[in-house]
Amino acid sequence: MRTRRSELTTPGSSMKMMEKAAESDADEVMLDLEDAVAPSEKKPAREKIVDAIHEFDWSHKVVAVRINDLETPNAYGDIVTVVEGAGEHIDTIIVPKIKRAGDIYTVETLLDQIEANHDIENTIGIETLIEETEALQNVDEIAATGDRLEALIFGPGDYSASQGVQLKSIGAHGDEGNYPGDIWHYVRNQIVVAARSNGLDAIDGPYGDFSDPEGYREECIRSNTLGFVGKWAIHPSQIEIANEAYKPEDEIVDHAQKVVDAMDEGVEDGLGAVRVDGEMIDEASARKARNTLERARQIGMID
Repeated sequence: MRTRRSELTTPGSSMKMMEKAAESDADEVMLDLEDAVAPSEKKPAREKIVDAIHEFDWSHKVVAVRINDLETPNAYGDIVTVVEGAGEHIDTIIVPKIKRAGDIYTVETLLDQIEANHDIENTIGIETLIEETEALQNVDEIAATGDRLEALIFGPGDYSASQGVQLKSIGAHGDEGNYPGDIWHYVRNQIVVAARSNGLDAIDGPYGDFSDPEGYREECIRSNTLGFVGKWAIHPSQIEIANEAYKPEDEIVDHAQKVVDAMDEGVEDGLGAVRVDGEMIDEASARKARNTLERARQIGMID
């Protein structure tokens, strides 16, 4: 299980920015070959990413590479170059603009062949962006595809274009008065249910206005409440906000431990429910508590 509270995207065309990303507190760094890279720089950026992976210290980070859309002529070259060059040190490949389950199989097949031909012992995972209306229609099938898939990431920018959503800023929940509530609730809920049903992480998408930290924090809280484990960061200033927002509070962790301990003792005494701090607790409550403790262990809050 990987930690993904903050997923920082960094253009693969800039060695300087990739070095800063390696030094950051982001849980995951997305070395980008897609939207953050100019068309003329896409092929040179592949080798820069390989060099950056070998040159910089990526300890305690998930190292991911976002390739170009599978329907472009760049995608296969992205995979071949970066995996042949640095596959032992790449944790996941991020696939954008997926539309169907078959797209996952395409990337899996390429990874199978490259790893076998180059004796790469590291099994590279896959994360995929849900940012097309077709992908949302097929999200349950996509989430159940293959053995390498680790996470579904919401991409509100391209999704807005795909559905025709009218927003001024990527990742905002709608201008006040234009829509009654969170415009992303349905999409997020579909993604997180599909992810959770298949043992995957759900990562919320970017918030374009990085000069609005409170707006970013609000979106973190919204998605965390739904069950997302982290959020995309487009700027280093957003990392600390995400890391804090997706970390369970100390008192919640303490309470979760009390619940688990009490239930374990209750089961030994033949009880199906126990009382903790004046509240009746059963196995459903204990299950939630165990999830909280697992997240706390994952980020080093408890042993």
